[in-house]
Amino acid sequence: MNKTVKIKNRIKEFRARHDFTQEELANRVEVRRETIGHIEKGRYNLSLILAWKISRALESSIEELFKFEELDN
Repeated sequence: MNKTVKIKNRIKEFRARHDFTQEELANRVEVRRETIGHIEKGRYNLSLILAWKISRALESSIEELFKFEELDN
């Protein structure tokens, strides 16, 4: 049986808690604003290093920001 992993994130929610715009968060983690938008919408498969940078910038853990769901195919 094949499994697909879907990743949901709470970046927008945590970004709002810190009153950061997408641009401000992007500058803190050294990516473009568009990248943050794509990540928030689930359209970008980010690296573990970028996930770590975002979690640090938002003062949270990777586990708080990202939820992994296994789906049956």
